[in-house]
Amino acid sequence: MTSLRELLACNMKERRRILGLSQSKLAERLNAAPTYIAMIEAKKKFPSVEMLERIAAALQVDSPELFSVQSYPSESAQELRRTLLSDFEKFIQAKLKEIQDV
Repeated sequence: MTSLRELLACNMKERRRILGLSQSKLAERLNAAPTYIAMIEAKKKFPSVEMLERIAAALQVDSPELFSVQSYPSESAQELRRTLLSDFEKFIQAKLKEIQDV
């Protein structure tokens, strides 16, 4: 069973990734410390209702979406993403080597 902290942490990270935001940029939008965002995403802190609403607005989602299981990437999807990124990185490295060898 997934906890609210886990859902929030994962959905925040995923939404930040989609928007291209670092923890620092999100913190800046919220007028909060980057360490606070890091602690929420590490499941060590849980924000107040007011902060949850500010986070949702900054991430351009409705507040309930921060706790959506549908938004929560499954482990298999995360593993697939890691594999694809790793394979892509290897491909790019090989192509760069080819270019350098020419």
